[in-house]
Amino acid sequence: MLFRIVPALYKAKWDAELAEARFANVEFINTKRLREQKVVSDAEVALYEAKLARAEAKAKLAEAELKFTEVAAGFDGIIDRLYQQQRSLVGKGDLLTTLSDNSVMWVYFNVPETRYFEFKRREAQSKDQSRLELVDSRIELRLADGSIFRQDPGNVVTVEGTFNNETGNIKFRSDFPNPNRLLRNGQTGTILIHRKLHNSTVIPQRATFEILDKRYVYVVDKDNVVHQRPITIQHELEDIFVIESGLDPSDKIVLEGAR
Repeated sequence: MLFRIVPALYKAKWDAELAEARFANVEFINTKRLREQKVVSDAEVALYEAKLARAEAKAKLAEAELKFTEVAAGFDGIIDRLYQQQRSLVGKGDLLTTLSDNSVMWVYFNVPETRYFEFKRREAQSKDQSRLELVDSRIELRLADGSIFRQDPGNVVTVEGTFNNETGNIKFRSDFPNPNRLLRNGQTGTILIHRKLHNSTVIPQRATFEILDKRYVYVVDKDNVVHQRPITIQHELEDIFVIESGLDPSDKIVLEGAR
């Protein structure tokens, strides 16, 4: 129980409707007795029966309105500040407080359109088109202080229905368990998606150089002659590049002093 509104008017209305229902019930019983004595017709009994049903319905409505004066929490959660204090006069539509269930927090983040297609290509066929499994991936939440939130949301996300055609992004939602209630509504952070890459070629970033908008490495051939070769980067990490094309695992490259 959170609040109780003084129910004087609603209690009086409910009492009045209950009295009307009892009166209608007495009339109905008397009319049935008269029909058994063949004093009144079946039609008159049906009329009083309908009158009783209407009175009982009005009494139930008044009871429901009386229960509205008791404001109870529908779930466990955290209460915001109280907008009305004890003995305040409240009207229809007045906000009393808000209650937040933060046992599971929905964390929204934007994903570029190209990355969305990449995730879809790697996912097996799913019956639920609003859910997407990030295959071979692990999701983490970095909080504002730089620490990593300890709870694991799994690798399945909910995908919104439309793209933002101004940014080319679509919103994903990851559901984080929040047993210690550390996360609150409105907090910010950074979503990290860790993905395993199998049979990938990686090289240090310092072994590459740029000319205009392309990236190159120096490859050493079998005669120890250096050749400049363009490469395509698949992913960029802190100190390495994952190579999409341009290098084979057997190639020798200049590691130091490429510049």
